[in-house]
Amino acid sequence: MVPTITAKEITLRYLIDNFGIQLVTNDEFFREWQDELPEISELERQLLDKVKAGYFNLLTYPPLLEDGIRMAILDPILFIGDFYLSPFNVTSEKSVELAVEDEGVIITGRIDTLILKNQFWVMVIESKRASFSIEAGLAQILSYMLANPHPDKPCFGLITNGGSFIFIKLMKEEIPRYATSDIFEIRNRGNQLYDVFKIFKRLSQLINC
Repeated sequence: MVPTITAKEITLRYLIDNFGIQLVTNDEFFREWQDELPEISELERQLLDKVKAGYFNLLTYPPLLEDGIRMAILDPILFIGDFYLSPFNVTSEKSVELAVEDEGVIITGRIDTLILKNQFWVMVIESKRASFSIEAGLAQILSYMLANPHPDKPCFGLITNGGSFIFIKLMKEEIPRYATSDIFEIRNRGNQLYDVFKIFKRLSQLINC
């Protein structure tokens, strides 16, 4: 079980020193985000196009709502993918507050984390300014994944700040090892939410095996 630690104490250095966690750069370690991805339907594509359009509409009317990213991006993706239906069960961790100083101004944010079936952690970084990259949540989500109640199985994570998405795989074993996917950007050409959605569905199939 991961010790109780505050958000300020959770850093990659802390996880390395206390748990020996290692980053794996071998591409073969985390093939799940690349191989055997399911096809998505035309209806799902149309809905994901609406999600992307909604994100850009949200940005044109600042300030963002308190739960803007959850409401406009993550919740629709979970709904389209039937992740609120059986056999999934969605629970949540206590929110973690963030604060950084930028040119004399304190910028606050929040990290919300949802858990799908105790093997898939979904982390949302919320801020009224795009000051927190997805890197801000990496150590936090890894600390949750280290407490995976099924240590014999791989567990997965997703971090998003609304505009960027990255997937994580952790194998606990004797020495915890983790790897990350490419970063998917909503501003890239086409709609990379298609890729995010495919990977989401693929990882959900694996945790339901």
